[in-house]
Amino acid sequence: MEELKKLICISCPQGCTLEVTVEGKTVLKVDGESCKQGIEYAEQEITDPRRMIASTVQVKNGYHPLVPVYTKMPIPKNTIKNVLKELRKVELTAPVALGTVVIKNVLGTGIDVITSRDMPTRTAEQDHFLK
Repeated sequence: MEELKKLICISCPQGCTLEVTVEGKTVLKVDGESCKQGIEYAEQEITDPRRMIASTVQVKNGYHPLVPVYTKMPIPKNTIKNVLKELRKVELTAPVALGTVVIKNVLGTGIDVITSRDMPTRTAEQDHFLK
């Protein structure tokens, strides 16, 4: 049975409103695109939607208690919740370098989660202020 889905394309700054005619997970027609990226986006979004994840993980003895992390590539949308659960289990120990692999091949996706900044070790002076 054919169904009409509306999407806003995020492939370029134009943000075209797409009307996508689908049957199951098969894209039959895309209307409203201003470039071929819109068609590619619609097909990807219908057949295998993916998203980048940006989050944080705990850092023991770090200048800050958390370090930002992200997936190196978009991951399947249906795995986001489970990836976030895995990230909550992680605790790194400072110092942590930018680009450190936090979880390799997260949930078998072939995609790594890495840090997006350095996290130096907390100094004795900082410890004094925390007490």
